Amino acid sequence: MKQALLCALLATAALLGCATPTPTVVATPPTGSGDLGVVVERAQGSLQVINTTSRQILGGIAGLGDLSHASVVYGRDGATAYVFGRDGALSKVNLLTHKTDARVQQSGNSIGGAISQDGSLVAAQNYQPGGIKVFDAKTLALVADIPAEYAPGKLSRVVGLADLPGKRFIYSLFDAGEIWIADLSGPGLPKITKFKDVGRQPYDALLTPNGRHYIAGLFGEDGLAMIDLWAPEPKVTRILGGYGRGQEPLPVFKMPHLRGWAVAGRLAYLPAIGRHEVLVVDTENWAEVGRIKVAGQPVFVIARPDGRQVWVNFAVPDYNRVQVIDTQTRQVIKTLEPGKAVLHMEFTPRGEAVWISSRDDNRVSVIATDSFETQTVLSADAPSGIFFSSRANRMGF
Repeated sequence: MKQALLCALLATAALLGCATPTPTVVATPPTGSGDLGVVVERAQGSLQVINTTSRQILGGIAGLGDLSHASVVYGRDGATAYVFGRDGALSKVNLLTHKTDARVQQSGNSIGGAISQDGSLVAAQNYQPGGIKVFDAKTLALVADIPAEYAPGKLSRVVGLADLPGKRFIYSLFDAGEIWIADLSGPGLPKITKFKDVGRQPYDALLTPNGRHYIAGLFGEDGLAMIDLWAPEPKVTRILGGYGRGQEPLPVFKMPHLRGWAVAGRLAYLPAIGRHEVLVVDTENWAEVGRIKVAGQPVFVIARPDGRQVWVNFAVPDYNRVQVIDTQTRQVIKTLEPGKAVLHMEFTPRGEAVWISSRDDNRVSVIATDSFETQTVLSADAPSGIFFSSRANRMGF
């Protein structure tokens, strides 16, 4: 009996000894996307994926083609980015996996795009062939091809593309002097509304943060073209006569990017074409109320998220400088030199820091907006555009 019991115990011990131990599972916390972003490396055709909180490079996404004039918009999840290359390629990339999920060669020359209010459609604005193409945001399948044919056999280059509520896109025709709205909310073909004779050569445009006013800068003449989209019957109104090159034609070393216009409270701060000035405009009546002298020809004029500061970068030969304007005093309070060929600036979501790309010094500087101290310098290969995932929640971006 004792021998039988001993054998049973030994057998049980042997079985336990041979059993596979249960592995210890370590839970991996989910990764959010709210503090992510990308830096465009134009020379390599790649993106750096960055974290704005830790101020680190997390990885890269390569093989994205010609990014010499690249722009990026975000899906509503903040982790999906759509990259518009100058070579006409549209790429859908994932900031969490650092992979390209889809890619389509949609035109020969493209300079940007937009995403619809509900995140279901992505539109590209094209130079060659002129027009816009609209794609399903999940698959990049073509939804609509809308040539910018303003006369028989004549196509215009498209600029100033922005999203409007209700699956609509608004854009300007540089060669035609027109502004169009494409409505894709209904079944069948898109409904196109055309505003003609808006002015010569609209070269870029902005949508105000509330989505009410679409304003196109005019390169071929002084003034701007504005549409009040909340009006019962929207029409084009000319504003700021005398704006632009001013009293005499001046050379323009780099076209201002109007998408960077700053709206801070009631006032807008606009780059004056060809002049060493920033214009101050009252958004209630769109009248000029002041001018601020700056170090060079402004390219981007961008407001800090709280509207207290406006940061400005410049065209050659002053493109190594950045100036900070205090919106209370309307004075330049700081001049920085973060590196050669400053191409882009992007504020962190709450504005405690700004990231600045210096193409010719191959670096990105992270600068505190209160002390103006440089917090971090990151290496990048000819960096240009910087785009944070907080753009996912902003109209017109």
